[in-house]
Formats: sequence, structure tokens, C-alpha cells
Amino acid sequence: MWNMIKIMLGLAVITMVGIACSPKKESPKMLVLYYSQTSNTKVVAQEIATRLNADIEEIVPVEPYDTAFEATIERCMKEREQGITPEIQPLKSNIADYDVIFIGYPVWFGTYAPPVAALLDKIDLGGKKVVPFCTFGSGGLESSTKDLAAKQPNAKILRGYGVRAARMDAVAKEVDQFLKASGFIEGEFFQPTSFPELYPVSADEAAIFDAAVDGYPMFNAKSTSAAKRDIPEGVEYVFLAEDQPRDDKDGEPREIVVYVIVEKGKAPVFTKVVR
Repeated sequence: MWNMIKIMLGLAVITMVGIACSPKKESPKMLVLYYSQTSNTKVVAQEIATRLNADIEEIVPVEPYDTAFEATIERCMKEREQGITPEIQPLKSNIADYDVIFIGYPVWFGTYAPPVAALLDKIDLGGKKVVPFCTFGSGGLESSTKDLAAKQPNAKILRGYGVRAARMDAVAKEVDQFLKASGFIEGEFFQPTSFPELYPVSADEAAIFDAAVDGYPMFNAKSTSAAKRDIPEGVEYVFLAEDQPRDDKDGEPREIVVYVIVEKGKAPVFTKVVR
């Protein structure tokens, strides 16, 4: 699994090390499309649109989802079981007018939320550059990007940006770095270096992992190996961990990859999980 994750690192820019400068390019016409249930994805969408001076439009379901978590999960599960997507309001924007389409969504059940699935069934992004961005509880950028590429095989899917709902205060800085690293705006950015090979986790590192995931209810994991690299704010770790099934569910332990940052003077926090 770790070899697969190293390949995926080229698709994700979260924290970066080393200074580089993005080249000046002609400005393509850009549109930011997004679905947001709790406003987190809307915050990211507005940040991207503002920095790019791009057009922006919300994807709106005809029947809005309940803002309560359990009600949303129940409806989404029923729709998945029945193989249906919700009806959405027609877009005002003409997709044909744009060169680059940013598509934003919360991650539900490991992929983009159903209103985005409904949109992708209605539009053709062939020949367009498409940039996914998402908000999530623990992860889902990689899996949703893969699903997006499968749904729109004639589009050029670029690397995306994802952020945990618990880390919305990092959005402005991370979006700035992401857009510069992706060449959409000019300016200095931190170029990531590769993690070294994983090694058996030490007691101190296991404690960092435990502190980072403490209180998060969606997995019950213990780290087995780790690697780290310096970042401007402190240290970033990648942990290979074994996720035990929760008490209320049957199943076998599964291997997950968890990214953790430890900023100077702050408690450890995980930035994403790749399953």
C-alpha cells in the first residue's frame, strides 16, 4: 500500500518544503463549481474564486439535504442502494465557455457528494482541465479524484486540494500555496520533498500519532511504521497504521495511511487518511 501512496503524493499538495516560483502563464477562463452542505466547501470555493478572479456557481439540489448528520447519511445510503442521484437545478453557467473547471464537494462515503454525481451525469467535461477540491472528515481526495476521472474520461483531471473540516483555519494559506504550486497564480511556494522510506515507529512517534487521532471516532488505529520530513511550520509525518474494526461493526483490520503535522508549539493534528 505504501508504494501506491508514494505515487499518489504527486497528486496532493498539502504542505511543501523548499522555495520555488511559479511561471507566468496566460490566464485561461475559469469556473468554480461547488456543492456545499455545511458551508465548509463554500469557504474553499470562494477562496479559490477570489484568488483567481474566476466565475463561481453553486450546485443546488432541488430537494436540499438535511443539515443533520444522521439524516444526511440515511438519505445518502438509500440513494446509493437504489442507484439514484438527486435532481439538481440547471446550471446558469455555460461549461463550453471555460477552459478550467474547479469542482468542489464534501466527501461522503469516500467520494464526491451525490449532487456532484448528478452534475457529472449531465455535463461533458471533455477537453477541459478539471481541478477537484474537497472537504472531509478524514480523507477522500484520492478516491474521489479517481472516481471523477472515471466519470469524465475525456477531461484532463489535474491534482486537487483537500482539507479536513477540523482544519478550516488552514484554508487561506493552503489554497494560496496550492494555486501557486499548480501554476494558476504567480508567487513563491514551498516545493515538497519526498518522504524517506518507512521505518518501525518509535514510542515517541507512536505517542504523536495517538495524540493526533485522539477523539476522532471514525477509526481505531495504531501506528506500525512512520517517516517524517521537515516543513516550514515544523514536522510532517506519514504513518502506516492498522485500523481495527469498531465495536459496533464486524470486519477485519485494514491498513491505512495517516498524515500528521506537528507545528512548533502546537499539538499534533492529522491532515488526512488514505484508505
